[in-house]
Amino acid sequence: MLLELARHKEGDPIQVGVISRLQDIPVKFLEQIIRDLKKDGYITSFRGPKGGYKLMADPEAITFGEIVRKFEGESDLVECVADPEGCKLSDECRVRNVWADATRNLYESLDTITIASLLETSGGNLNDACDASHFKREEFY
Repeated sequence: MLLELARHKEGDPIQVGVISRLQDIPVKFLEQIIRDLKKDGYITSFRGPKGGYKLMADPEAITFGEIVRKFEGESDLVECVADPEGCKLSDECRVRNVWADATRNLYESLDTITIASLLETSGGNLNDACDASHFKREEFY
């Protein structure tokens, strides 16, 4: 959704139904995401026949790590990293530190990917950025 809004940052607002069709995401699910993104100032809404949503935040400043943490929290890849007492083998476990490093590396990597960088690597064509190639965007605009 943020990719679609970033792609049209300078254009007219995009209606939720259009985003739903383009990204193959149910409207009801998008509405839940929109509520949180709007509350945190990422997007804004416009009413009326040409209304919809626009990205307010700078796509260069929005990282995937930030968005994942916002909606999923910063969870560890396995439970024993955050709760070593939950595993009776954690004191001797040689793999626990590997999982802790993997978790840290995952979030560090996600923090280097911005919405803008994804658009740049796809040339602005979201069909190249995700698996939404079964839609013809021209049908919606």
